[in-house]
Order: sequence, then C-alpha cells, then structure tokens
Amino acid sequence: MKINRAGSQPSRPGAEDYFTGTVRIDPLFSAEAPGRTSGAAVTFEPSARTAWHTHPAGQTLIVTAGLGRVQREGGPIEEIRPGDVVWFPAGEKHWHGASPEVAMTHIAIQESIDGSPVTWMEKVKDEAYQGK
Repeated sequence: MKINRAGSQPSRPGAEDYFTGTVRIDPLFSAEAPGRTSGAAVTFEPSARTAWHTHPAGQTLIVTAGLGRVQREGGPIEEIRPGDVVWFPAGEKHWHGASPEVAMTHIAIQESIDGSPVTWMEKVKDEAYQGK
C-alpha cells in the first residue's frame, strides 16, 4: 500500500511550450510498475488552455471546479462543468482548458505507452479558442 499525502508533491506551472495562459499542475499519483497510469489536478486560469495533443492510451478528465472548454479535432467546442467526465480515445487530437471568464480545475488521468503519456502539438490559436 502507498499513500500519497495531500500537499506532499510540489505544484508546478504548466510548461509554456504546451500551455497558453496560467496553468498549475498538482501531481496526484505516478505510475507504479507494472501499472502505467498517472494522474494530476490541473487548474487553468480564465482563457488558459493546453496545446493540441494526443494520448497513446487515451485520457480521462474529471471536472472538479469552474467552467471549462474541450474540443476534439474536427468537432465543436464543448463546455464542461463540475461533475462532467470527458474521455478522449487513444490518438484523438484534442485540447482542453478554462472558459474565457471562469477558471477550471480537472483531474487528468492517462496511461503511458513506451514511457510517454502524451504527444504535444501546436498551440490553440486565440481565434480557434474563441470558436471563430
């Protein structure tokens, strides 16, 4: 058994290469062999968001606070709220973040394949984020 005590892992900012705006990542758990699953609480300030990306084994988001946005490539921008659970299948190009006026926090859960949980791509342009 392993207990990860709240606050035992330091918060870190979202890397500028992969996020637009102010993002805080609070690690929750890392993969323990033979498992491959990790999770983090991610807080996006208003208008903050990820770059486009994919996950080799998919990703689950559990919205815990605020108002957010998600979009898969070729699909509409969708609003997400506390209690919503979002699943992105393996390899589906997508982004997620806060709404323009309200911050959003979600728990992100993903698996690593060959040591990598994510493939980062280009940033979401302001016009695309605004649905234009």
